[in-house]
Amino acid sequence: MGSVLFEDRFTRPPHVVVIGGGIAGLAAALRLRDAAPEGTTVTVVEQAGSVGGKLRTGRVAGVPIEDGAESFLLRVPEGRALAERVGLGDDLVSPTASGATVWVDGSLRALPAGTVLGVPVDLEAVAASGVLSDEGLARVRAEPGRPGTPLGEGDVAVGALIADRLGPEVVDRLVEPLLGGVYAGRADRLSLRATMPALAAGLADQPSLLKAARANRGTAAPNTPVFGTVRGGLSRLVTAVAHESRAAIRTGLPVRSLRRTPDGWQLTLGSAGSVGVGTTIAADAVVLAVPAAPASRLLADVHPVAAGTVGVLEYASVALVSLVLPGRVALPPGTGALVPASSGRLVKAVTYVSQKWGHVLDGYTGEPVTVVRASVGRYGEETALQLDDESLIAAVRAELATLVPLAAGWPAPLGAQVNRWGGALPQYAPGHLDRVASVRAALAAEPTLALAGAAYDGVGIPACIRSGQAAADRILAALPAIRRGEPVHG
Repeated sequence: MGSVLFEDRFTRPPHVVVIGGGIAGLAAALRLRDAAPEGTTVTVVEQAGSVGGKLRTGRVAGVPIEDGAESFLLRVPEGRALAERVGLGDDLVSPTASGATVWVDGSLRALPAGTVLGVPVDLEAVAASGVLSDEGLARVRAEPGRPGTPLGEGDVAVGALIADRLGPEVVDRLVEPLLGGVYAGRADRLSLRATMPALAAGLADQPSLLKAARANRGTAAPNTPVFGTVRGGLSRLVTAVAHESRAAIRTGLPVRSLRRTPDGWQLTLGSAGSVGVGTTIAADAVVLAVPAAPASRLLADVHPVAAGTVGVLEYASVALVSLVLPGRVALPPGTGALVPASSGRLVKAVTYVSQKWGHVLDGYTGEPVTVVRASVGRYGEETALQLDDESLIAAVRAELATLVPLAAGWPAPLGAQVNRWGGALPQYAPGHLDRVASVRAALAAEPTLALAGAAYDGVGIPACIRSGQAAADRILAALPAIRRGEPVHG
């Protein structure tokens, strides 16, 4: 059997399997299609019933609303470049409103623009916002003159460092709400190097947090949009990337096991409870683009130490409650509101969807409506998500009436929908980047196996695209040897 497989190596093109059909896996598949030798075949295997992961556009009361992620950063290239590659460059749109608010001392205050993920840069803008008390502002102003120690090459929790340097108010009222929106996590548990890499780099030899933030606030032109999305919904991006990859897409199939063979890899497909041994497929190379828990399970037979390190990553679960309200509701100015964890509220953020994104109602011909979406769930608060949909919607509506009071009150919605994302957002604890580096070093002897996705390289859409493309590049480097029939496993 082994000799037959070896001879076949010379006569058939390489076959690459991407495990996981989120945007990282799809980006990997497209990069392979664009750069792999002619004849290379790519298969994407996805456990869910469709590809796209957390990029999915649904409808509520006839209005298209994102079920998951709503946008991506435009000031980094990967999201825009991928959209342009698949013919959607002209359909990229930016918010039609700007600015947000944060819930402080029982009312909404303007979120100051002069911050780096909540770390103050423009102190006058922060002072004018009223987000910090006089005492809190004074603590921030005094920071450059306080003795401090450069971070060096180490890593710390975001909350601990910023509270020590700038005071707890900055963490509670600025950093925590912003990080909560991105990671649904706690600032005192998140890695500075993984979540604020530019700031960490600035602190390597700079004792002042304020000075490091000012030096690393970015150089984008003031009128350059920060965020963008695809007109018609991010599902269009998913569909276009999957189509352009020309990969064989196999959905509804969990990968039960991954094992090395003399000539590559063997994958067993099918749920653990399925009858029989399951379907097996052979691959010359594999991109593993799934969350930490399934990645750890699949790596167990390949490299147990690497599997154990991957498996320590924890996740937060969230729910998104979308409401379509009758009429043009007079919402506060801006794109939405953030709610600090210290408030004890269920809602951690609310987005004024139809106010933030003018394109959402393009083509909608029904009665006038207003669309809002509330985000619920923080790390360690999963019990709050155990409410049934009806109860969760009622709880969110009750909180919104207090958090965002409207002159005419909050009307009963024409439609409401809950989208639950269990284990959605990885929690990068201090030392995360070192753990990822150790895993990749441990797998260096396996050039035909690559890891990709939010478990390793960042939670945003561009970060996931970049991670998938880097994984594909690793595989591409090994394909010439595969075509020559040379051994490539360590």
